[in-house]
Amino acid sequence: MENELPDFKYHPDPVGTGAIVSSSEECCCCSKSRGFIYVGNIYWERDESYKLCPWCIADGSAAARFGASFADSTPLINAGITTEIAEEINRRTPGYESWQGEWWLSHCNDACEYLGDASEKDVRNATSATVEEWKREYNQNDDGWGWVSEGYTPGNDSALYKFKCRHCNLVLFGWDLC
Repeated sequence: MENELPDFKYHPDPVGTGAIVSSSEECCCCSKSRGFIYVGNIYWERDESYKLCPWCIADGSAAARFGASFADSTPLINAGITTEIAEEINRRTPGYESWQGEWWLSHCNDACEYLGDASEKDVRNATSATVEEWKREYNQNDDGWGWVSEGYTPGNDSALYKFKCRHCNLVLFGWDLC
């Protein structure tokens, strides 16, 4: 069992978000049992039963060996984020589970850190800048925000994913509906 997980600058707590769990399973890339396994989305042409360790994700060996990716880089590319950053998210960062497919947010010309499902408290205490950015991103108004935020509970049909800008620390919410 490894002592420390690799550093994922765009997904700083993959255990806390549930993307990586304690496990004695063997990684299909390095053939080692390192004490943790990735349980999020993997886009590849392999059976779902194959598992990857966080180290093979972080160093890019899983992406290189299997053509694996962990998130759609298109939203980042469309936002003008460099290919290098988009590829780091796509091929060397644990993804996250969502209803319609993950949509990695960006701000200040960089990808944001993914912090997990927004909590009721996160939504209730959202700053006006966070709310305004959400309304702009999803072409919504105050009524739309009210519909999403009133009675919000993580894991329901309307999901908010918490991201944070790595530069200005603005909290952003990704939105998804089942």
